[in-house]
Amino acid sequence: MIELFNNINASFCSLFGINSYLQGVIIMVCINVIAVLGMSVLTGFTRLFSFGNAGFMSIGAYATAILTVRYHVNFLLAILLGACFAGLIAFLLGSITLRLKGDYFLITCLGFGECVRVLFNYTKNLTGGSAGFPGIPNFSNMLFSVICAILAFFIAWRFIHSKYGRNLVSIRENEVAAEAVGINAFRAKRMSFVFSAIYAGWAGALYAGYLMYIVPASFNLAKSCELITTTVIGGLGSLTGSVIGAILVTVLPEVFRSMSNFRMLFYGLAVVLIIMFRPQGLYGYKEFSLKRLIGFFTGKNKKAKAEGKEGA
Repeated sequence: MIELFNNINASFCSLFGINSYLQGVIIMVCINVIAVLGMSVLTGFTRLFSFGNAGFMSIGAYATAILTVRYHVNFLLAILLGACFAGLIAFLLGSITLRLKGDYFLITCLGFGECVRVLFNYTKNLTGGSAGFPGIPNFSNMLFSVICAILAFFIAWRFIHSKYGRNLVSIRENEVAAEAVGINAFRAKRMSFVFSAIYAGWAGALYAGYLMYIVPASFNLAKSCELITTTVIGGLGSLTGSVIGAILVTVLPEVFRSMSNFRMLFYGLAVVLIIMFRPQGLYGYKEFSLKRLIGFFTGKNKKAKAEGKEGA
């Protein structure tokens, strides 16, 4: 099946003239989109900050790698099991930590992510330790990654616009008021945390299938910080913004790659400017609307606002 997917991808890329470098960039964009969508549900719609999602990415990556390499499990099933295993760990962790108030949950998640990384470093017989885990099948081609990203966005969109998503938004706005009308805030936050971990595990599984070799150092604290930064840049409370943020954060370093000594400086400067001039993010608390876009170019939006002011 992997050969079939790779052959279809090769034919598609050959037809449209997409080279291997561009394919790699698109794959990384898709992986980051999936991870950031999960973070958006947790942070943007529930207002829970977690520095442990890189740990869930590593769980999904290593679980998928071990299943495919050592037990020869079909890669689709391995990705599903890896993501679900990350969700199970999040369920157990959330059951203990989500009752904590203030910054304690954030600190606990930070410690969890680092513990997972250190654990994978010292379990050499299972994960390969600091030397890494090689020999992973190359199943994360461009076409498959794009399909996964589209599917992830669709599932997240349906989840946020369901009653469960509305419960998360009400908790974000006022947790006390949400509980007063019968919403179980603890269960809703745990659901959001599990959802975020499943997406992180999914992204980690695709990351393992793309690189075909993973090391614990790839899932350090800096990766968790990157996910949170990307979510904030794209805009809290916006799935569309999360996608835009993931694309920018992935593509900007590649745009400045020719300036190898200064590209991270320009990348950091761009991030700071976005935070300074758009503190709500690029698309905060809004979603893409084709009707709004057409109205922007035709001037109907300004006309409607002017009529509203006159009526007031």
